[in-house]
Amino acid sequence: MVRFEIKKIFSRAGGKLALLLLFIILVIVSVFAVRYVDYTDENGNNTYGFQAVRLLRERKSEWSGYLTEDVFAAVIKENAAIEATPEAKSKDFHENNKAYAKKQGFSDIRDIINSSLSSFREYNYYLIDGANVDDSKYVYQRRISTLQEWLNSDEAKDRYSASQKEFFLEKYQELDTPLYYEDADGWKALLEYSQTIIMLTMLILSFLVCGIFSGEYQLNADAVFFSTAEGRRKGIRAKILAGLVMITIVYWGMVIIYSLVVLGILGTSGWNCPIQTSLYGWKSLYNITFFEDYLFTIIGGYIGNLAILFAEMLLSVITRSAVISITFPFVILFLPSFVGGIDRLSEFLGLFPDQLLQIGVAVRLFNTYEIGSKVFGALPILFISYPIIVCLMIPIIYQIYRKSEIR
Repeated sequence: MVRFEIKKIFSRAGGKLALLLLFIILVIVSVFAVRYVDYTDENGNNTYGFQAVRLLRERKSEWSGYLTEDVFAAVIKENAAIEATPEAKSKDFHENNKAYAKKQGFSDIRDIINSSLSSFREYNYYLIDGANVDDSKYVYQRRISTLQEWLNSDEAKDRYSASQKEFFLEKYQELDTPLYYEDADGWKALLEYSQTIIMLTMLILSFLVCGIFSGEYQLNADAVFFSTAEGRRKGIRAKILAGLVMITIVYWGMVIIYSLVVLGILGTSGWNCPIQTSLYGWKSLYNITFFEDYLFTIIGGYIGNLAILFAEMLLSVITRSAVISITFPFVILFLPSFVGGIDRLSEFLGLFPDQLLQIGVAVRLFNTYEIGSKVFGALPILFISYPIIVCLMIPIIYQIYRKSEIR
């Protein structure tokens, strides 16, 4: 029966079109992810593809290891030497590119130094150009002190409670330093575009699951379905299981193929490096590696897909309408972008299921919640609450559909 329900979905023209769209999405997003890495040669020309990945990795591997004070000092000196060259001082963009080519090997470390020299809410790419060797002593300390300064500023002093501020500082202080660094461009590219794959997969799946239950009403087949011997029992269970199986196979198929393509081309080096060795992860509360970030991203994406799509199925059971139910995923995805600027709603929106579809963004946010005397980040709450919600929705769907009256 489960196979029959799945066959019904994909035998329609809409089901076949959905598979085609998923394939197109996979190809396009994979191409963008692979082109995330580019290399500038000594003549100032940019290249992409396998050659670019190999050359850039060779340059960055020279700086692999623990980012100690001596490493930061060496980067500041090297950067100053390059800035003194005629290419760097030229007003010609192509000449500037030649100077940039010499900095590619330590570009990630350059970003870290710039981040430490910038105020907490800002980033200035050129601050390292005015830095001196003494600044290398305070890179890690400034990560904590700039956070502390911001928490005490007018912008943030009333935004968080004393417990939350203490929680932020504790998380920052728990980071093991010096950080271990390797080229992790493959993981950065993978994570950068993973939320695109996850969100688009969910939207395509929403067109497929909306008709699992409401389709019987649309085809006026509900009288036949509910009058059969096992229609209100095994038939409903088959529909629920068909939705679960389809979501699982399509989601993991997309994620696994995408991951294999990107990591197969860009490489897996740097998997064990802290995300704080990257520009986007420097300020994160979560002391995790790129590989752990990836696991959180794909598992969170799966839970988020299940939560949103099962909620859509529940809505289709209640309203008996595929049109109404299919609007739910779009509302969940786009509502936060319209009301996200309202500070009073930020905590509420931080627990929306769309956050599970974009863990790469969530790990950079300071969404925390106080439960009693304890403070928790948003991620543990999301990963615990939504599997429970999904498990609760399944029997609710079953009971409501089972008690449906024939009209």
